[in-house]
Amino acid sequence: MNKAVSLTKRILTTNGKRYCPVVESGNHRIKPDYVIVNGVEEKHPEGGYYLSFYRGAKRVRIAVGKDAAIAQSKKLRKEAELKAVALGAELVPDVKEDRKRLDTAIATYLNETAMGKKPKTLAAYTTSLGYFTESCPKVHVEAIERKDLLEFAAFLRDDKELLPRTCWNKFSNVMSFLKAQGVTKLAKKEDWPRFVDAEVETYETVDLDALFAACEPTDRLLFRFFLMTGFREQETMYCTWKDINFIASTVSVRHKPQYGWSPKAYKEREVPIPAALVNELREAKETPISPLLFPTSSGQPDTHMLRTLKRSAERAGLDPTEYYLHKFRATFATTCLQAGIDLKTVQQWLGHTDLASTMRYLPAARGAGVRAKVAVEETGLASSCSPSLVPF
Repeated sequence: MNKAVSLTKRILTTNGKRYCPVVESGNHRIKPDYVIVNGVEEKHPEGGYYLSFYRGAKRVRIAVGKDAAIAQSKKLRKEAELKAVALGAELVPDVKEDRKRLDTAIATYLNETAMGKKPKTLAAYTTSLGYFTESCPKVHVEAIERKDLLEFAAFLRDDKELLPRTCWNKFSNVMSFLKAQGVTKLAKKEDWPRFVDAEVETYETVDLDALFAACEPTDRLLFRFFLMTGFREQETMYCTWKDINFIASTVSVRHKPQYGWSPKAYKEREVPIPAALVNELREAKETPISPLLFPTSSGQPDTHMLRTLKRSAERAGLDPTEYYLHKFRATFATTCLQAGIDLKTVQQWLGHTDLASTMRYLPAARGAGVRAKVAVEETGLASSCSPSLVPF
């Protein structure tokens, strides 16, 4: 029987979350917060400690908290237990110790989420699990039943009065938490909240013309950048001049450790951009005030891009409630698909992990294509798809 027990700490690295070996001092005590990363000793105050050992052929990993001394004592205790079992001793399981308290499991899970996810994602999980503890009276994770999940779904719908899609999102977050605790297959397919996918909304050319006409030059460039790259808000917020390749006419999404920012799902990518946008960026680069493309007056990341968009829409006499940043991304995606660019390529440009996310834009692209063909047949006009938006 394998009696070895290793102690690691789960930390956040540039390559995502990793379990790294702890560092021991000369007296064999753990140096708090120090781990070995790629052979180098580094200090990482974030994350928690984990025991790792084998139960037969199965590898087992157990969270033992954030205190180094407690983690080491539990390691020694587990090693003694495994040695006793190897010598033929029969141990009476400590039921209380083996059971996970729900509140403790949630706190640990949120701490780990904070290490590898964006603040918005952490906020979403925090809210979802807060709602779950409101509706579920159980003290231990192992006591959760299918009935608790059904009651949670009803709680979201009836007590919190959330929209169907929001109910689904909150339910999904809780299911992800339970899966991380090893609790699976409690909910059936029909137990999940149901919702109808809203049709993808895109900007019409006439509305974009009106918006751009009312914009300040810097804001106009910002919104055209959104439109012609398909970038997310934070991807644009943290885009720097070094990310622009003026010769190849491309822009890249890269990790920005100097701003404490990483791309979604840690996926870097490169997107081609039209010559018109390249020329506009080249002109703007002549007087940069910051390494960022679109900084504030003090050179910091601009966190008020949405507010700027709504104010510009209002000046143009448009309904500001119909204007939001992600709509540029949807317009970019449908325009590319209308132009005949294949799904896999558009998926890569958008930075989607799965193809299903990209396929959401297909109905809107097909609908626009049909309308364009009807226009050609009836009036002889060219396609309404603006080639200036397609990144060739």
